[in-house]
Amino acid sequence: MARKRSATTKTWSRSSGGVKPPSSSDARARSEPTHSRGASKPPRRAPAAGLCLVATPIGNAADITLRALEVLNTADVIACEDTRVTSRLLAIHGIATPLVPYHDHNAERARPALIRRLKKGETVALVSDAGTPLVSDPGYRLVRACIAEDVPVTVLPGPSAVLAALVLSGLPTDRFLFAGFLPPRKAARRRALAELAGVRASLVFMESPRRLAAALADMAETLGGREASVGRELTKMFEEVRRGPLPDLARHYRDRGPPRGEVTVVVAPPGDEKAPSEEDVDRHLAAALEKASVRDAASRVAAATGLPRRHIYARALALTRKRR
Repeated sequence: MARKRSATTKTWSRSSGGVKPPSSSDARARSEPTHSRGASKPPRRAPAAGLCLVATPIGNAADITLRALEVLNTADVIACEDTRVTSRLLAIHGIATPLVPYHDHNAERARPALIRRLKKGETVALVSDAGTPLVSDPGYRLVRACIAEDVPVTVLPGPSAVLAALVLSGLPTDRFLFAGFLPPRKAARRRALAELAGVRASLVFMESPRRLAAALADMAETLGGREASVGRELTKMFEEVRRGPLPDLARHYRDRGPPRGEVTVVVAPPGDEKAPSEEDVDRHLAAALEKASVRDAASRVAAATGLPRRHIYARALALTRKRR
C-alpha cells in the first residue's frame, strides 16, 4: 500500500486538511492488540461473495475504515458513480481493484451484468462518489435486485454528509428527516417545503451552492424564522458551519453570493423558532399578496409563522386597504 504514493499523497494532503493516510505498517500496528504480547493479528480474508455497500470519505481521504480498505482491495470489482473520482481514492491507498461505472445514466444497462457476476459468486463493492451509497444515488435499485435474486448484501458503515451536518448543526438530533435535494424551481420548492412544515423533526437537505440563497429564502417564507445551519466543505480544510435563523442565513448568502463546495442545510423542528414580529408578518404578507389572494396569502403566512389565521387574515386586509 505504500509503494508509488509520494505524488498522490502530496496532492491529497492539501485537500484533506493535511492528514497523512495510514501506511500498511501503521494499520497493522493499530489493529493488533497491545494488552497481550502473545496476541497476533487474525489472518487476512477476502470478503464473502455478495454485494458490499462501502461508505467512502465525504472530503478527507483519511476518513475511511480499515475494513472498507480491505474490502475494496480484495473485491472482484468496484461499482462506482464516477471512475475518475474513485480511482483517485484508490490511488491514495494503493488499491488496484478494477472499476465499473454504475450511475443514474447507465444503471438499467449495468445492473444485469452486476447481478450475473454476483450470482457467479463474485464480490462486488458498491461506492458512491462520497459518503454512504444509496443516499441520493441509484444504488437502492441494485440492492432490491440482489434481494429479489437471493444475493447476499452487507454494509460497511462510515462517512455520511447527512449525519456530519446534523451533529455539527447544534439542532435537535433525536429525530430528523433527510429530504434530499429540493426541486430547483421556486413554486415546486415551496410546495415541497409546505409538505414538510409540520414534520416534528430536524430537516436535512442537500443543496446546490448556486441555488442556496433562493432555497433559504423559500425556507424562511414557508417555514418561518426557524434556527438552521449551513455546512459546507465538511471534513475538508476549509470546513465551515454557519448557524442562525433562516431569514438571516438567506440574507447572508444573497449578499455574499454562492459559497464554494458541497452544501448541507439543517433546519430546526417547528416550535423552536422565535415568534415573528409584526414587521416580519407584514413583510411575508406583502410578498404573498403580490401573487395570491388575501385568503390564500393569509393561509400561507399563517402556516409559515404558526400564528392564528384569523389574526393574519385581519392584517392582510389592513395591508390591502393601505394599498388602495
